[in-house]
Amino acid sequence: MWKEDSNKLSRSFEFKNFSEAFAFMTRVAMLAEKLNHHPYWCNVWNKVTIELSTHDAGNTVTEKDRAMAEAIDRIFGG
Repeated sequence: MWKEDSNKLSRSFEFKNFSEAFAFMTRVAMLAEKLNHHPYWCNVWNKVTIELSTHDAGNTVTEKDRAMAEAIDRIFGG
């Protein structure tokens, strides 16, 4: 579940192993390039944490972030 706090949306995703986490990050990276909307993220072994905000809007959460969060959820869900 995405949480909105401090002008950003954030969520952590957990996988079976590093390879699955990295594959997920690759799919999200392709989406980010397509939408020209790049997240802040962190990966440690099987966990990926993503934060979304719109820099052009003063680092606040916009519909662009909500749409990207929904698309990331679809990638995670399969």
